[in-house]
Amino acid sequence: MSTLTEPVEVASGYRPGRTLPLRVELVRQLGRRRTLIMGGILAVLPFVLVIAFAIGGNPGGRNGQVTLMDTATASGANFAAVNLFVSAGFLLVIPVALFCGDTVASEASWSSLRYLLAAPVPRARLLWSKLAVGLGLSLAAMVLLPLVALAVGTAVYGWGPLEIPTGGALDPGTAAQRLVVVVAYLFVSQLVTAGLAFWLSTKTDAPLGAVGGAVGLTIVGNVLDAVTALGHWRDFLPAHWQFAWADAVQPRPEWSGMIQGTAISVTYALVLFALAFRGFARKDIVS
Repeated sequence: MSTLTEPVEVASGYRPGRTLPLRVELVRQLGRRRTLIMGGILAVLPFVLVIAFAIGGNPGGRNGQVTLMDTATASGANFAAVNLFVSAGFLLVIPVALFCGDTVASEASWSSLRYLLAAPVPRARLLWSKLAVGLGLSLAAMVLLPLVALAVGTAVYGWGPLEIPTGGALDPGTAAQRLVVVVAYLFVSQLVTAGLAFWLSTKTDAPLGAVGGAVGLTIVGNVLDAVTALGHWRDFLPAHWQFAWADAVQPRPEWSGMIQGTAISVTYALVLFALAFRGFARKDIVS
């Protein structure tokens, strides 16, 4: 007669770490329509901005003040930087929330989650695979936008130094390196949105709820950061540091803001990821 203390027999050749390989999950996610649509939107944005500048004329300083937007047509590097600037606050939030929030909840909505776990795929392994692919696609989305923008901007405005609004310029080689730093920081700063989306994805069977909830909470963070009455409390909001990457495109980069922003984002993200794994390990899967 069996008891609860008896060890569970494992089939010969079964290796938990080899279940649900990353390449299998990656191929599944790449083939989904929402991945293709999101990639198409990000790839089209630079062309939209080029058309906008062609219709509206070259941007110029207003009231004697020159901003990054005013230098958009100076070179391909400037055009790529402007694309990141106009996308960082909201557009880049969407693919992160989509790729990390849709991943587990979609399996539950398709009633395939319990079959994956019965394969058997360990719950932790399932989440690691989903999270790794979701973060990988998020990073790919953030790399795609500046790459396309750099190519389009160079073709239209030429290859040249990155002109800095406050004065001076960065040679093309240095500008490319700084843009890599900017993309890396944007990815790290979006880890909070990824954590929110992934945690919500383990709590609901509705993918739209997880994605929308993460986007909504991110917007709430941006609104709270605009409330100056909060004073130094805003320093603990990830949104407060989302544009700290602008310090990297200066003649002498300043790293303190990006270091603080990275610390805040990584801390929040680790807590949210831990909550997702802890909650999913105890969840009764019926979908």
